[in-house]
Amino acid sequence: MTARKLISLDAMGGDKAPSMVVEGAALALERAPDLRFLIFGDEAALRPLLAGQPRLAEASELRHTSDRISGDAKPSAALRGGRNSSMRLAIDAVRAGEADGVVSAGNTGALMALAKFVLRTLESIDRPAIASFFPTLRGESVMLDLGANVECSAENLVQFAVMGESFARTVLGVQQPTIGILNVGSEELKGHDEVRAAAATLRAGQLARQFHGFIEGNDITEGTTDVVVTDGFTGNIALKTAEGTARLYSEFLRGAFKSSLTAKLGYVFARHALSKVRERTDPRRYNGAMFLGLNGIVVKSHGGTDAIGFANAIGVAADMVANRINDRIGREIAQLSVARPAEAVTP
Repeated sequence: MTARKLISLDAMGGDKAPSMVVEGAALALERAPDLRFLIFGDEAALRPLLAGQPRLAEASELRHTSDRISGDAKPSAALRGGRNSSMRLAIDAVRAGEADGVVSAGNTGALMALAKFVLRTLESIDRPAIASFFPTLRGESVMLDLGANVECSAENLVQFAVMGESFARTVLGVQQPTIGILNVGSEELKGHDEVRAAAATLRAGQLARQFHGFIEGNDITEGTTDVVVTDGFTGNIALKTAEGTARLYSEFLRGAFKSSLTAKLGYVFARHALSKVRERTDPRRYNGAMFLGLNGIVVKSHGGTDAIGFANAIGVAADMVANRINDRIGREIAQLSVARPAEAVTP
């Protein structure tokens, strides 16, 4: 039997909501006709949009709420006053078993706070982590945490490694994903106590054969490992730096091809190759960050994305549901002792 894939959507989250959400859901439905949706948001705004997407309207149930979480709302304010918001109700549907996962392009901090409060963490998971995939020279890799946890213990990092390994197998289809811990050097004595203790635990545990060791910043794009583990402070900086660098080079190329008549002619001949590069590095292709470690499927779409990016985020959620990632994480966490090795970790 095919597993049900009913996705709950926060229709009012994101810079271009609700039109982007409806168009993205319609595109996701074209790609996967077995999808079904619960759509939460302002009925007056959503009904006309759904009328223009009859297939989506037939595959969806619209639930009205006029409340929404603003993009600049503090997580604490969302927890106190967002009980009837589209984001909170979409998450509640997962907790109630009405939906198999939720996708939102809304406020990241509010989404994490509400999801953690409503769904709680999986057994033996201390903290959820934000994970997503990156383009690399070898294909794609998974990186976590991308901002949920500024400070992490060794146990947190080990749990991130287990969750990232499950994510890589589920989303990327890698049979035996390799794991690296991001550090200031690849030598075993480099880094602070937490990363060295986490490395020692992984070397002694169930994932020892897949653990590559420490990796550096340049290894992320090299694709040295399939899973990159780090704390949320470092991960978020790496993510934003990568996004900024991609935009920088795009602007450099655009300016260079406009600099002279010869350059413009060169663009005509290089256009096909540049189109392939643009497609390979298109951030919409990698849209859809997963909140791993929660007792439910929660996917965060970039707030500024368009319909194509939001459809890809829905696809990530559908993959998570179909592959029962939380069951996998639970089994693997149970098998892996997160206790530190008996040997002391010396600086």
